[in-house]
Amino acid sequence: MESGKRKRNRKKKNSNSDSHDHPKKLVSAPQKSSSVDNSNSKRRKTNAVVPDGGGKQLSFLEKAKARLSGGHFRMINEKLYTCSGEEALNYFKEDPSLFNMYHTGYQEQMSHWPETPVNVIIQWLKEHDPYLIVADFGCGDARLAKNVKNKVFSIDLVSNDPSVIACDMSNTPLASSSVDVAVFCLSLMGTNFPSYLTEAHRVLNSSGWLLIAEVRSRFDPNNGGTAPDGFLKAVCDLGFTLTSKDYSNKMFLLFFFKKKQEKRKSKNKEIEWPTLKPCLYKRR
Repeated sequence: MESGKRKRNRKKKNSNSDSHDHPKKLVSAPQKSSSVDNSNSKRRKTNAVVPDGGGKQLSFLEKAKARLSGGHFRMINEKLYTCSGEEALNYFKEDPSLFNMYHTGYQEQMSHWPETPVNVIIQWLKEHDPYLIVADFGCGDARLAKNVKNKVFSIDLVSNDPSVIACDMSNTPLASSSVDVAVFCLSLMGTNFPSYLTEAHRVLNSSGWLLIAEVRSRFDPNNGGTAPDGFLKAVCDLGFTLTSKDYSNKMFLLFFFKKKQEKRKSKNKEIEWPTLKPCLYKRR
């Protein structure tokens, strides 16, 4: 039998051994908890931002604002395609900030296009006489005027740019036969678009150029659009000759006309204008 002293020494040894085991468990538990906390922290940090497709990180608030802005753009865009130029002018006069909102959304949409028609038209002008006087109907941010040496009359409904003539495009202050080139770059939007082209015919001098760029889907009969032939015939009946057309781009079509030197045989003859399909952007 063990003596009482030996038993007490063995119990004390066992007690010291247990005291070394417990701290190890106490240390490992907080480490596990810390690992969970770090994982949650990383998850919260990852969810706090979203990529915008260009490498920049957008917060949820910024993304929500972008969606709201996109919604406003689509609403204004639909309005412009389904009302007359006069109605659109009054619409923007009531709240000029809507015009800036529209063009911000428009530029965002254009950023997804592999090539923009305004750049093609800019290149065309650079290859022609820099003394040609240009009227840019529906100029937007007046990019055309800022990138060519030509004298350009930039025309749109409203603008913060003092160089832009703010007016209804069917009734401009330009004198008759005062310009050499009339440009419509994605701007035949109103339900009364034929009156814009009639105004372009008035301000163009004899043998002046008419350049039209429009969204391809508007001339796709398989997708609710109108066949281009009817539109081209109507423009020619107005007093133009089609010189060339460019269907090579998958996003837009380009038409080049010259004003006929002879006067229209009968101004009273009714021109059969097709209805152009509105270009409505889907939510991304």
